[in-house]
Amino acid sequence: MTVWPGPSASAGHRQVAWLSVGSTQRFYQIDPDGANAPAPAGPLPPAWYDEPVMPVSPLAVEAHDLAKTFRSGWLRRRETPALRGASLQVERGAIFGLLGPNGAGKTTLLSILATLLLPDRGSATILGHDVVREAFAIRRRLNMASGNASFVWSLRPAEVLAFYGRLYGLHGRSLRTRVAELLDRFELTPHLKTEYNELSTGLKQRLALAKALLNRPEVLFLDEPTLGLDPDVSIRIRAQIAELRRREGTTIILTTHYMREADELCDRIAFIKGGRILAEGSPDELKRQIRIGDVVALRLDPAAPAGLADLAGVLQVQTRGDRIECTVDSAEKRLSEILRWLVEQHVVIRDCQVHEPELEEVFVELAR
Repeated sequence: MTVWPGPSASAGHRQVAWLSVGSTQRFYQIDPDGANAPAPAGPLPPAWYDEPVMPVSPLAVEAHDLAKTFRSGWLRRRETPALRGASLQVERGAIFGLLGPNGAGKTTLLSILATLLLPDRGSATILGHDVVREAFAIRRRLNMASGNASFVWSLRPAEVLAFYGRLYGLHGRSLRTRVAELLDRFELTPHLKTEYNELSTGLKQRLALAKALLNRPEVLFLDEPTLGLDPDVSIRIRAQIAELRRREGTTIILTTHYMREADELCDRIAFIKGGRILAEGSPDELKRQIRIGDVVALRLDPAAPAGLADLAGVLQVQTRGDRIECTVDSAEKRLSEILRWLVEQHVVIRDCQVHEPELEEVFVELAR
């Protein structure tokens, strides 16, 4: 429906106010000249018009067929494909992990989603905004932290946060309050007088994470957040990442080489290799997809009888010291069958343990 622009507003710059009611947005025309405006000729145009409100997508990140090739050299042109058609979807409020060997394309994919690189092919949206056409709108609502973060060596933690806070449009009391809040939250207050180059690796990493939260991002990218940290520091960083999602509902996408970290934090995981997504799912779903199987470890008397490897669902049988390890497709389904068969064979079961496959085994299988 056409809406009449006020006498002092051009058709290309209509001045309207809108009110959202239920599933409809109602736009009201504003006449800047008020009663002094001459009446328009002909019938009066409507003072408002309705447009349906588009439903909010449950996806925070959606990427389709992303491709990126880096080119170098002049006389001898060299091309290095980094992404070869990567696609993924991340729900709002989820923690999503990107796993893969070095050079797999993890950082390139994160850089495209964070609007730092342009894709050669494909499309991606963050919170409903296209990463190429609407990059400015996206940048206000996301942030990024790297395991190799580097700030000006002579700045102290509060100065680092204040500097970046001003870049995000914070100032005055709101800036001071936000900086103090983050310093306290990441336990940096005791180090206020310590210059950046004198901070430990763990403190530098916590400062990088604090910086990434200055603008209260809806989507947060973490590139190797616990890289090179001691185990106790890594545990604290992981706890802070999980707390961030619980407290603020932030959507978090992280890359990591630590399988335990991904297994502990991530709702869903994608394995990337050679620029392609090879598998995606929850940690448990991935373990089932790769069909590594569960391990039933037995200590028997006498040793394993012939025929154990021929039972339904038994993938392989190995002897390790005084134990027999049976790899089965599902321990929940096969354990009772194996134990029943052993009893029928008059075998004494001295010990029985069940081990689920580790995410690291899935990684090794996919990285081959």
